[in-house]
Amino acid sequence: MLRALCISIFLICLPAVAKQKDDGSQIQADNFYPRVKIETSMGDITVELDRSRAPIAVNNFLRYVDKRSYEDTIFHRIVANFVVQGGGYDVDFNEKPSFPDIINESGNGLKNEMYTIAMARQKDPHSSNRQFFFNMNDNVSLDPGRDWGYTVFGYVVEGTDALDAISLVETDYDTTWGWADVPVEPVIIKRVTVLPPV
Repeated sequence: MLRALCISIFLICLPAVAKQKDDGSQIQADNFYPRVKIETSMGDITVELDRSRAPIAVNNFLRYVDKRSYEDTIFHRIVANFVVQGGGYDVDFNEKPSFPDIINESGNGLKNEMYTIAMARQKDPHSSNRQFFFNMNDNVSLDPGRDWGYTVFGYVVEGTDALDAISLVETDYDTTWGWADVPVEPVIIKRVTVLPPV
């Protein structure tokens, strides 16, 4: 009878194990401020994420990191004194696959200030998925007001010199894609890793 009871308990617990979350929330689940290192072709950038104020955006970002989905992507849009944006395309401008769009958390109290990281999106406020950007100025216009803003979910703690250099690369209008502010020489995100808890 004891053996039958043990088997029953095992079978009850099995679905819970099989359904372990894979949405980023399982990565350093008890850490409200996980850190990631973004290794680029122009230097490394360390970012502290703020899961306490932007849990959806942070978990979403960590999910892409965990899947190694940011490796060999580029910063495809760079505007000096404004933003450095990337994470969505490879060096040949092939769009990388995305998870579903996430809910906008721009009302979380975090501002689009210098050296913060935020989610890029389309006109639809809830259209963020994998692309992100660094604020290279205090971009008040990107904060929420009468309209939705852009969700800030962390800030740079190391590597601002690398980010400064990236923000000043030469850019041009890309006639193939019809995009402005595209770096003449690709700036590549080589690897993004989650760092051990501080």
